Amino acid sequence: MAESTNEFEARQYLPENLGLYFNGAFHEPKDGEYKEIISPVTGKAIAKVAFAGPEDTVAALETAEKAFESWRDTSTLERCNLLRKAAQVVRDHAEELAMLDAWNIGSPVAIMRQEIEYCAMNLDLFAGLMPAVTGETQRLTEDMFHYTLREPLGVVARIVAYNHPLLMVGAKLAPPLVAGNTIVMKAAEQAPLSALRLMELIGPLFPPGVVNVLAGGKECGQTLSSHPLVKKITLVGSVPIGRAISRAAADTLKLTIYELGGKNALVAYPDAEKSKLVDGIVKGMNWAWCGQSCSSTSRVFLHESIHDDVLKLVVDKITEEHQPGNPLDPKTTMGALVDQRAVERVKKYIDIAKGEGAKLVLGGHAPELPDPLSGGCFMTPTVFSDVQQSMRIAQEEVFGPIMSVLKWTDEEELWKQVNSVEYGLTGSIYTSNTTTAQKAVKKMEAGYVWVNTSSTHFLGIPFGGYKQSGMGREHSLHELYDWTQTKAVHMNLG
Repeated sequence: MAESTNEFEARQYLPENLGLYFNGAFHEPKDGEYKEIISPVTGKAIAKVAFAGPEDTVAALETAEKAFESWRDTSTLERCNLLRKAAQVVRDHAEELAMLDAWNIGSPVAIMRQEIEYCAMNLDLFAGLMPAVTGETQRLTEDMFHYTLREPLGVVARIVAYNHPLLMVGAKLAPPLVAGNTIVMKAAEQAPLSALRLMELIGPLFPPGVVNVLAGGKECGQTLSSHPLVKKITLVGSVPIGRAISRAAADTLKLTIYELGGKNALVAYPDAEKSKLVDGIVKGMNWAWCGQSCSSTSRVFLHESIHDDVLKLVVDKITEEHQPGNPLDPKTTMGALVDQRAVERVKKYIDIAKGEGAKLVLGGHAPELPDPLSGGCFMTPTVFSDVQQSMRIAQEEVFGPIMSVLKWTDEEELWKQVNSVEYGLTGSIYTSNTTTAQKAVKKMEAGYVWVNTSSTHFLGIPFGGYKQSGMGREHSLHELYDWTQTKAVHMNLG
């Protein structure tokens, strides 16, 4: 492992093993290949990582199947204790994991530090919740009764996105594992490094085959989606990929959970407290992650009576607080897009918005940064006003630093526009009137709604979307039950 580093790299934190992790060890790919991982900080290569082919993926699944029987029979208490140990290991190595993620995906290290802690908190959370997953008993007569058992599903697969690498891998290992399932996790193609380092750190805590992590692309994902050993598959990703997985999983009737992104709305009523509203609009866009967050409130609906004043204050606040810089610098508040393809996608939507008549009021270009950041994947915060709901930037998920501001006057028409998109993940409502807020909550077609705040997530609260934003709920007791199946038992004592 290289020891040299500079202010634009975190090379000393690279995992020593860059292969495929299954059966308690790292392996060379059999039918896969090594692919180069590029840092969006400088545009330069970090390392070559093994990507699983179909044969590699099946080998990991078969390992998980062999490990399932003994892991299922491991006591709940022991499984909970192992998760708590994993949480402590994550905390003990928080700085290196945060630096590695910042280098790999370009998000600011200060934000990555928070994500590492949130990962550990999720491991602790599900270790604490698991004893609450219980069956029921029903008495029939003195000699007869029913009871139910909650049993694990078997081998499960999870496919995660790149925008929160370590957080997604660690937090999404926790629920199926503590419920007694064995797992094969596919790390994001662009961001596998912290996942491999995590396996170096916590892999030895678990019996071989219980936890398996692969870097991989389309072939790996297709195998996980279609293989009969997989009882359930989940995805954090795009709607088209979710649909493809559903088609592949149909022949074996796999259970699924999807979190598929959003085109989320923040709705401001005339009586909203202006300072809180401005803070919430800026916070809700998740500029630190360069807008690469499924829950970002990228559509802002401002009532005409407050539109001009609030828009100016928002632009001023964004300009003051969020300018792209070196993600490995703790002072940086806005990082890079994940790769050059993401940059080109954002530029495309900026051109489309201009062509459709939206007014560019902030950003819209790549920043001028010194070498070696000049080779990175940076874009300025971008805000459009005079946006109409029919425009593509108000209909389609950009997954980048573009905010659309829409003006409204008629409330009935407002809600038609808010709910007109195919997504329904999150939403935010700003008003000083409790009655208005409660009515608005009912009207908003979204799975997670904030009132007088935005983009704040809480441990134990169910998270998931309406419509094409996905199915199922995660991050809560609801999810733990979904990683089990019910067995009904009738007892006749006579």
